[in-house]
Amino acid sequence: MAEILQRDGTWTFDGDTLRLTPGREKSVSLLRKTLGELAVPLGALAGISFEQGRKSGRLRLRLRDGSDPLLQATGGRLTDTNDPYQLSVDADRYGVAEYFVDEIRNALLLDEVPTDAVDTYLLAGPAVPLSVSAGDGTASFDGDHVRLEWNWKTEDAKAAAGARTLSLTDIAGVEWHPSVGLENGYLRFTVRNAPTKAPPKYDPNSVELWGFKKDPLMALVAAAVQARLPHPAASAPKQLTPPPSPRDRPAPEEDHDALLRRLRELGDLHRSGVLTDEEFTMAKQAVLKRL
Repeated sequence: MAEILQRDGTWTFDGDTLRLTPGREKSVSLLRKTLGELAVPLGALAGISFEQGRKSGRLRLRLRDGSDPLLQATGGRLTDTNDPYQLSVDADRYGVAEYFVDEIRNALLLDEVPTDAVDTYLLAGPAVPLSVSAGDGTASFDGDHVRLEWNWKTEDAKAAAGARTLSLTDIAGVEWHPSVGLENGYLRFTVRNAPTKAPPKYDPNSVELWGFKKDPLMALVAAAVQARLPHPAASAPKQLTPPPSPRDRPAPEEDHDALLRRLRELGDLHRSGVLTDEEFTMAKQAVLKRL
């Protein structure tokens, strides 16, 4: 097991799952604290990196596209402070961070985890029920229904219809855009058979987020709904590719040579101490079976 403990949080890896627990310091963002511990299966990882700085460094996880509803819903718009897949590392723990990176990379290598996109969520998303108040309203989600309630700052044209309750089966999509500078953001639900071009300020299926106040927690509502909607990749039409012609298929000798190169690489990793005797034996047996 590999573990790194920092004020920013604790990351633990048991060979199959990476657990990310946010710290309790004031510097840790409210979004990460509210999201709580994340269990990231090894199969959801595309890579890990460690960046050193003069006073502190940063561990960064890279997840496979489409594996996490939070990243799907936020579309890369989370700030570094709110990103749960980053960890600030003190300078005196650089060695531990580098060891942690090696453990993850070795596991990815041994399990031959692909880095391509997936068509199903591999993480569960934020827990429900969930309720967040921000901007001109409150968005609540219990796993089956979204309820939007308005406050005294809501535009009259939107508030006149009263609170909204949307069934998950009627929701075709969810968008979250954070406020940037003084520009307002929004949380918008696209309802089937009810398209609208109204700005969030007037859209009864949107919560407008004020530009002068940063309210990232609405991203959790978006992610919780996203996790229960059909996966975008699964609903997209799949293109059928014709089977390769005999002349395009790799010759058996080429496959054999690739496996032999794989054995030599494993031997180098074993001799350099990257792989233990047990890990080397398991990996070698897997390659020999393919031979």
